[in-house]
Amino acid sequence: MKKPLGLALTLLAALAALAAPWLSPHDPLQADFAAFLKPPGTDAHPLGTDQLGRDLLARVLYGARLALFIGVCTVVVTAVVGGLLGLVAGWVEGWPSALLMRIADVQLSFPFILLALTINAIVGLGLRNIILSLSAAGWVVYARVVRAEVLAVKQRDFVQAAAALGVGSGRLLFRHVLPNVAPSIIVVASLQFSQFIVAEAAISYLGFGVQPPTPAWGSMLSESRDYLFVAWWLGAFPGGALALTALGVNLLGDWLRDTFDPKLRV
Repeated sequence: MKKPLGLALTLLAALAALAAPWLSPHDPLQADFAAFLKPPGTDAHPLGTDQLGRDLLARVLYGARLALFIGVCTVVVTAVVGGLLGLVAGWVEGWPSALLMRIADVQLSFPFILLALTINAIVGLGLRNIILSLSAAGWVVYARVVRAEVLAVKQRDFVQAAAALGVGSGRLLFRHVLPNVAPSIIVVASLQFSQFIVAEAAISYLGFGVQPPTPAWGSMLSESRDYLFVAWWLGAFPGGALALTALGVNLLGDWLRDTFDPKLRV
């Protein structure tokens, strides 16, 4: 059940984001005050319009592009940075490994969304800065997981045999250890992807993320607060898109975890 539903929801979100210019009936930034708060089902506006007369379907589709772009960029940055730090810490051990883990422990003592929001408030608003703040808050998970995996893998016979044959540390690390750690990185990335999407929406909702009029699900939900009793669709559709996308990615991540973790298959 996890695989088909998660894959279907994730692919639907990805296709909607990629095909937004062709699926969108209107410009998501074009205001039309004559079409103020049109309900769903209105001619030429299947999901209705917002408080400025902008087509809601177009804004939801373009919001998917932004959410997935931020999610992909953040996952890549955190996986590369956290993965490399975890590889080095697990291989070298000693005080560098201990120092990295203490930094990770301190950072993990703060709630993820609060830490990301604080960093974003410091570095400033904008798309690049929200990716930076989410990455700075999320790298520790990869570092801890990869370090633990490396500590176990480097004790295996094939790694010890390669070292005995004179294989260099760099080749051992990236040729023999990294391929055995990669499944764990993939699982963590799939599970964190939805976390980054929801975190971006939360930060944008609070006004510290992507700024209007750029269509972002979080800012759209924030704008809908003043119209909940007269225009339910303003919050329902972007909120539903966010929930279904996060659900799909989470289900896909759970399936990947079940597939790659041998302990769960016993």
